[in-house]
Amino acid sequence: MRNDVNDVNDVRVTKNVVWSGTWVAERLGVELAGDDGLRELLGLALRRNPRRAHLLVSNVLGKHVPQRPSVVRRSGYELGLRVRELLGPEEAARAVVLGYAETATALGHCVADGLGDAPYLHSTRRPVAGTAPAGGFEESHSHATSHLLLPEDPALLAGAGALVLVDDEFSTGNTVLNTVRALHARYPRERYVVVALVDLRAPADRHRLDAFAREIGARVDLVTAASGTVRLPDDVLERGRALVAEQEAAAARAGRDAQGAPVPAPRRERAPATSATPVASVTRVDLGWPEGLPDGGRHGFTPAHRARLEAALPGLAERLARALPAGARRVLVLGFEELMYAPLALGVALEGRLGTGTEVRYSTTTRSPVLAVDDPGYAIRTRLVFPAHDDPADGPGDRYAYNVAGGGFDAVVAVVDSAADTPALHAPGGLLAELAAHTGHVLLAVVPSYTPAPTPVPPPVPAHQEPPVLPEPLRGPAFSSYAPDDVGWLLQDLSDVTLEAPTEEREEAIQSGGAHYAESLPVEYQPSERYQELFRAALDASAARVALAVGTVTETVLAERGHAPGRDGGRPGRPVLVSLARAGTPVGVLMRRWARQRHGLDLPHYAVSIVRGRGIDANALRWLAAHHDPADVVFVDGWTGKGAITRELAEAVRKFEQAEGVSGFSPELAVLADPGSCVRTYGTREDYLIPSACLNSTVSGLISRTVLRADLVGPDDYHGAKFYRELADADVSRDFVAAVAARFDEVREAVDVQVKEILSADRTPTWEGWAAVERISEEYGIHDVNLVKPGVGETTRVLLRRVPWKVLARAGAGADLDHVRLLAAQRGVPVEEVDGLPYTCVGLIHPRYTRGATGADGKAVTDA
Repeated sequence: MRNDVNDVNDVRVTKNVVWSGTWVAERLGVELAGDDGLRELLGLALRRNPRRAHLLVSNVLGKHVPQRPSVVRRSGYELGLRVRELLGPEEAARAVVLGYAETATALGHCVADGLGDAPYLHSTRRPVAGTAPAGGFEESHSHATSHLLLPEDPALLAGAGALVLVDDEFSTGNTVLNTVRALHARYPRERYVVVALVDLRAPADRHRLDAFAREIGARVDLVTAASGTVRLPDDVLERGRALVAEQEAAAARAGRDAQGAPVPAPRRERAPATSATPVASVTRVDLGWPEGLPDGGRHGFTPAHRARLEAALPGLAERLARALPAGARRVLVLGFEELMYAPLALGVALEGRLGTGTEVRYSTTTRSPVLAVDDPGYAIRTRLVFPAHDDPADGPGDRYAYNVAGGGFDAVVAVVDSAADTPALHAPGGLLAELAAHTGHVLLAVVPSYTPAPTPVPPPVPAHQEPPVLPEPLRGPAFSSYAPDDVGWLLQDLSDVTLEAPTEEREEAIQSGGAHYAESLPVEYQPSERYQELFRAALDASAARVALAVGTVTETVLAERGHAPGRDGGRPGRPVLVSLARAGTPVGVLMRRWARQRHGLDLPHYAVSIVRGRGIDANALRWLAAHHDPADVVFVDGWTGKGAITRELAEAVRKFEQAEGVSGFSPELAVLADPGSCVRTYGTREDYLIPSACLNSTVSGLISRTVLRADLVGPDDYHGAKFYRELADADVSRDFVAAVAARFDEVREAVDVQVKEILSADRTPTWEGWAAVERISEEYGIHDVNLVKPGVGETTRVLLRRVPWKVLARAGAGADLDHVRLLAAQRGVPVEEVDGLPYTCVGLIHPRYTRGATGADGKAVTDA
């Protein structure tokens, strides 16, 4: 296969001999109609996605289709010139450009170049230690957003000039409008400009931009290179699913994988990702990258940075040119996910350095899986598959390079940042090995990952200011239905405040960015008699299994931290259990019971609040540090889903220690169940029904989830919660604990065996759950990981508290899902069985919820 992409009179767009959307258009009846040249900009491909079967593939973006670097750069640069003309020189000089990761990071850079001296920032999926987020989207209210904003200069987004938002396409407009709404609430300004290569809004969406501008009281302009409409037949989803299944079956018969790539050796037979075995045919090139020059716009890219890069590019290109094999006539510069602009700039410079005698192309690797079909009328002809090779915090799983195999490249220059120059990159089966199998020469150029200076630590409180006296923990029966010695709640009682709001209103406010989920409470679900019977049956059936997990996680904690010699050289350490209210609190109560029943240990237990996106209750940590050795504290939760709270806890502890000068708190989390493989200390990694997930407050001491609202929680207050005394007749909190504790004796031997196995095993988190959630988010067209809730416990929460869209259930899942099926039936939510689901089930929150929206079945969301 040779990519049939030819330049036409050295203009910006490309023209294919055969339109690369023909194959999909003919089989699905998809029609791309619009401006002249729209087909030259876009092709079509297929993906497994129940909401949108087709994928628009840009020929000038440099992501999926290798293209001349100068063509890719010019496509963005000319858009920047148009924005400059729109704004005028004076306003253009005050503008800031914001690009979307990962696809539009280089496009946004090029728009900023064309605009003139505009500083540039792009969103990122990679958290950076020491850099405080300035926001995020699609969910600025929540941790683990799909995109973070991490500017080195916090003032970058705070100026009064126009904000220019750049994405590759403008389709529904939801992502851009939600971003503007969230940023406008924090950094209001008078003008926004939305820039995209193509405007493909449906007629029904075209009025929304003007209405939105009136809503926020600002001007919002749109600048695109072309516009049109994608027309779809009514049965496109069914036909798309059938076509994907047909291609997968054909690929399987041909000895290829489900997406058209050759079947590799089984993953378990590959060398481990940590193997440092080098790929012999790779040549490392020392670029001589200027010291201190950012590798891109992840933390901001200023006009001064742009000038330094332009001055250095001739020398960088010269080093690459000298390293290329003699006689190379077709060279690919391959960037890496978000790292698109530096490889593009190198490609443009190399193109100029080598001249017309060598054909230079540019593309990048990606996280997005797409079906490959080797046909001239299809946009994705081939794909390479390889494991992720950067920091695990950026997400594990497979990565892809499209249209590289069969591209006829004499040499491939792989450009990565230093965070991605890991053993996994060089291991057999890694990116470099996959490239080496399809070209005679692979060059590796590593750009240093730019890390900003850590966010300054606030100055300490002056010595003459006494710290506030924090209240003692609340205890039952005055606060909660637990016994006083079961748990002390480091919370303030907000029982007399009306905090509940209808579920639909909360969901609308949360997803629109108008409110944080912790500012209100859902109305407490009151289970029907049938559901209560289901809970009791589930508790009878699973009490022993839960007891085994409780014993395992407790003994693991004691082995690691409880029975080791004390720091004073004599006494054994005594763990202090600190559960994350409220799902972690029943687990903390049970761990305390196990330690007392088996070892006679009386472990202190407290419950504290942690809020996604806002961290842990710092006042609670201050109280703990004043009354216990921080090194004894063990944070406890019920289960992991995709690991958002695990990451939130680690970041919150780091910030607290920086701000307070207090050290010793371990950011690690001990959980009953870790199906997402996010922690080292767990009772099980199976995804099964923990009966405490079936209910809300009535299995958690009658305590609500925690509340953090500025008008209720001051700087010297604990986070708040409500005690639902009026639900005492329905309370089963102590019944749940008693039922599980009654099975402790019968599981003791099994616990000892399991703990021995766990302590001798490699418990390094793989974050498999996070990768699965990202895959599901893409496959189902949600594009927002926080609307995907994996595992039995998280799915139950979705059905009890949120606006559910559907439930994915592993094919053949049994009684563990009886309560999920019942709740789903009561709320009119479809349950879809899925083969190969890594969790027992996954709950999907209705994406981009608005009042009156309809679900996939056409029913109003508010009827769910």
